[in-house]
Amino acid sequence: MAIRTYGLMGVDWEERVNFERLRSERLARIKRLLKESEMGALLCFDMNNIRYITATHIGTWAMDKLTRFSLLPQDDEPIMWDFGSAARHHKLYCPWLGEERSRAGISTQRGAMSPDAGRAEDVARKIRLELEARGLLHEPLGIDVVELPVLFALQAEGIKVVDGQQLMQKARMIKTQDEITLLSSACMMVDAAYDQLYRALRPGIRENECVGLVSKELFDLGSEHVEGVNAISGERCSPHPHVY
Repeated sequence: MAIRTYGLMGVDWEERVNFERLRSERLARIKRLLKESEMGALLCFDMNNIRYITATHIGTWAMDKLTRFSLLPQDDEPIMWDFGSAARHHKLYCPWLGEERSRAGISTQRGAMSPDAGRAEDVARKIRLELEARGLLHEPLGIDVVELPVLFALQAEGIKVVDGQQLMQKARMIKTQDEITLLSSACMMVDAAYDQLYRALRPGIRENECVGLVSKELFDLGSEHVEGVNAISGERCSPHPHVY
């Protein structure tokens, strides 16, 4: 497969990245792997895994909160629980998900919600009902990452929890043609940022200024997430501190 980049814009007069194909191929791949596994369903809290399965996204601020969750049952379509406003937005703008499968519901937000609020138990009940309706309640439930209160609540509902993280890793290891195109486009954007950084380097420039310059260039080019910009100089290079 030739590696192509098509610039940063989609157009109607030429096929570049085919997002419908991207969505359908990702979902088909994880469905196949789930079918071949011991699991009856796959429950995800990791934002990247949720995006892979449901093609939904609400901003990088939510990546470390484990608030949203999706369930992919055997031989069925994914169900997405999200902040109420986000769930409504998905209904309007994510037709591939469908109105009935975009629902309001959140977890404990890394403990920010008091245990008295019963969020963990609410998550577990939601999952139990979906599994029960499909005859999957007594099948192992794979989970990618989980908060302990949610894990305990699922177990209290009689659900056997197993490691689903490796199943997602296996699915995401092999990239589709559209994922490869998008990765190439991301690399192109980073090359542009490096070029701007090279032009700006001068005696006295600070590490944080370099990080700011690179971040701005990437966001200006359309990046939705800038991570791991490390500008380390002088004696701080060894041993590497991993932070500017």
